[in-house]
Amino acid sequence: MGLKKNIAYSSILTTSLYFFQFITYPYVSRVLGVTNIGICNFAQSVVLFASLFSTFGITTLGIREIAAAKGDRDRLDKTFSGIFQLNLLFTLGVIVLYVIAIETLPQLTPYRKLLYIGIFQILFNTLTMEWLFKGLEDFKYITMRTIVVRIAYVVSVFVFIRDKEDYGLYFIITVGLYALNGLVNSAYSHKLVHYSWQSIRVVLKKYSSPILFLGSQTLLQTLYTSFNVVYLGFVSNDDQVGYYTTATKVQNIILGLYTSFTLVMMPRISAMLAANDMADVKIMIRKSFSILYAFAFPTIILSEVFAPEIISIISGRGYEPAIPLLRIAMPLILVIGLEQILIVQLLMPLRADKKVFTNSLIGGIVGLVFNLLLVGRLQSLGSVLVWTFSEIAVFSSAYYFVWKLTGITIPLREVTRYIVSFLPLVAICCLISLIESRFYAFLLAIIITGVYTHLVLFRIVRNEIYVAFISRVKSKLSTK
Repeated sequence: MGLKKNIAYSSILTTSLYFFQFITYPYVSRVLGVTNIGICNFAQSVVLFASLFSTFGITTLGIREIAAAKGDRDRLDKTFSGIFQLNLLFTLGVIVLYVIAIETLPQLTPYRKLLYIGIFQILFNTLTMEWLFKGLEDFKYITMRTIVVRIAYVVSVFVFIRDKEDYGLYFIITVGLYALNGLVNSAYSHKLVHYSWQSIRVVLKKYSSPILFLGSQTLLQTLYTSFNVVYLGFVSNDDQVGYYTTATKVQNIILGLYTSFTLVMMPRISAMLAANDMADVKIMIRKSFSILYAFAFPTIILSEVFAPEIISIISGRGYEPAIPLLRIAMPLILVIGLEQILIVQLLMPLRADKKVFTNSLIGGIVGLVFNLLLVGRLQSLGSVLVWTFSEIAVFSSAYYFVWKLTGITIPLREVTRYIVSFLPLVAICCLISLIESRFYAFLLAIIITGVYTHLVLFRIVRNEIYVAFISRVKSKLSTK
């Protein structure tokens, strides 16, 4: 399948994923309230933290190894079988440790029922095997399956979640989403690969080194991502977890739209690097930078000015403390976007596992230190600051490693052109925010931001991807 179709399917996938969240989260946050949302999000963060151990390095390793083996059916079957066995082995070990933690940690006692339900999520997450389909670049299947399953999830939420006491049922529905994905994926995988038992000793010998580096990287990343929520829940209360997860969910929804492009590019750039085609790699990376700037700058400006309206639309009343958290988190769209280009599109395809590990080690140390220093005193605000400091540290180290390995740098002249071009939009949005009706002001600002962004990309900075897209649209319209 062509790169353009993969990007299109991945964009549809990510857009639909967050579209469904935009539908359900405002409803659920209003029905359950900030405390019960905090309870569910804390329990879910513990389950996801455990799931990260069960997929210790598997996701990235799987995508990379499956992509390398997809031209040889026998090699593909053996690669899939070995990686799946490792995943299952890790999962069973994690479930044992997870149950011990539930029974021994007093901080988890109030959430015991939800956490036991979460065992099904950990188990079925192993059967999801998303790494297989991404490695084979079967984005059409991933997209179609996700949309169907998500529709079932949305219908279930609106049918069964009626009042605050339904938070347990909401958690069950969320876990059911993972279970359904696992069952569907497991059934479909038989059409693509054939499972055969592989010697665990041989598999461990082959993959232990990359698993150690990639898994450790994932684990260290949790010290400033998902672990933030767990630690915040340990040292504060469910309300603070609710504020933090609401603010970061909004940011993650917006960032996810760009992430879909980054994930599609990874296997394609891996193939280019395998062919030693560095010239085309640099062209692709330059396009990635330009797409990020076109997306990030107007999004950040609009979100900073209208953060109160965004939180109100997403969650309703009672979530006002999440507004300053959102404003701190939004500039991370640019930082994390650059970080994804450097790590996912360059360091990982280059198999620079030690460099990726070092990035994560730096971020993990910064995250752990500032979690201990800030979160106990500043609570949800401290968690956002921990996330910010950690991402900046990871970006800085990744940029250094990419420069040393490839000579690729961020073109400062281009960044400056975008900043200067979008500065007037800040004043425009601030003026619009003075309109008495904040909702209509926000709606007007969205429209004007869209028009302004079009003019900047098409007329001023001449973003080559956007210009080419508009030209194709005009050409198609003129032929009709």
